Amino acid sequence: MHLTLHLTARCNFRCRYCYQTQHTGGDRSWETARSAVDLAVDLCRRENTDQSVGIVFFGGEPLLRRDLIGRTVLYCRQVSQRSGQLFHFKVTTNGSLLDESFLRDDPTSEIFTALSHDGIAPAHDAHRVDAAGRPTFDRLESTIDLLLRYKPYSPVLLVTTPQTVRYYAASVRYLFDRGFRYLICSLNYGAEWPRAALRELEAQYRELAVWYERQTLREEKFYFSPFETKISSHIFPGSCRRERCELGRRQISVAPSGRLFPCVQFVDDRPGAEFAIGDVVHGLDEARREALYRENAAEKLSCASCAIRERCNHYCGCLNRQATGSMQTVSPVLCAHERISLAAADRVAERLFRRRCGMFIQKQYDELFPLVSLAEDRSAPG
Repeated sequence: MHLTLHLTARCNFRCRYCYQTQHTGGDRSWETARSAVDLAVDLCRRENTDQSVGIVFFGGEPLLRRDLIGRTVLYCRQVSQRSGQLFHFKVTTNGSLLDESFLRDDPTSEIFTALSHDGIAPAHDAHRVDAAGRPTFDRLESTIDLLLRYKPYSPVLLVTTPQTVRYYAASVRYLFDRGFRYLICSLNYGAEWPRAALRELEAQYRELAVWYERQTLREEKFYFSPFETKISSHIFPGSCRRERCELGRRQISVAPSGRLFPCVQFVDDRPGAEFAIGDVVHGLDEARREALYRENAAEKLSCASCAIRERCNHYCGCLNRQATGSMQTVSPVLCAHERISLAAADRVAERLFRRRCGMFIQKQYDELFPLVSLAEDRSAPG
């Protein structure tokens, strides 16, 4: 069970592709946060699962509510001592408020921290500006060093748009060279992508395939999400379907008011919100939760005859709604991206497999590789 706590609508950035239109107010109270944690523990008990509860701190910019983050972590420890329930924590931040004490000191030091960053300066500054419209690339250079010094396995989240697609490969290489080894990359699917931009995207993936092959042959340990998920979907058929978010079954988003939603893209604190599935006081509306899950799980008519549907991300209701306004309508941009990235990933995987590249085979076929790799890194000198 993953619980996403929307701590505030406030943000000190004004990223031009952000799907949130409100950047003020919407702060969560401590009572609502505490009730949300209690609800998650109760759900785990009722659903007879002993899994850890993942608490995701979300915004706006979540570090604007640093006080509430720390208090929530401490409360979860108290709950764990009483009930034995385990917790783990994650925050995704724009990095502007990240400092050494957050990464070093108790209780926030145990939080898995991800950074949103769009790569080289022309790509990052095209969209990721502050509230005054000023670029933010330069001020994050020292933040990257600080984050990776304390948390070397932190992921970076990169968004590519039609305006920045020509920088995609260079941005991935830049973030890799800066020290990130977990690169989570996506498109702005809600934007208009002209044919010229999609052709450039295809060229960028060809360039990234060369980079991916070179780094793998050098036995670098890294995760590049567009290729890893596609390669896995070939080696382990059905893995895409198994790993889907399942819209409200394994992840619930809690609005600042305490109302519950099936995922982050659906949060809407206005009266009569269409996708609300309960609140932290009265609990889940199980009938509504199940109905939304089934609606999203139904095969999309436009995808029923597609040869790659089992390896495709078309099932993501959040992404579909962001791009088209409907869970059941898949964006043509998504279709184009899936075909382009899958072809590039398959070609590079075939080349690496034919060369019997040891790093590639371990990484893709050995399910214990992440744990073994972590143990090797921690035992390495220095």
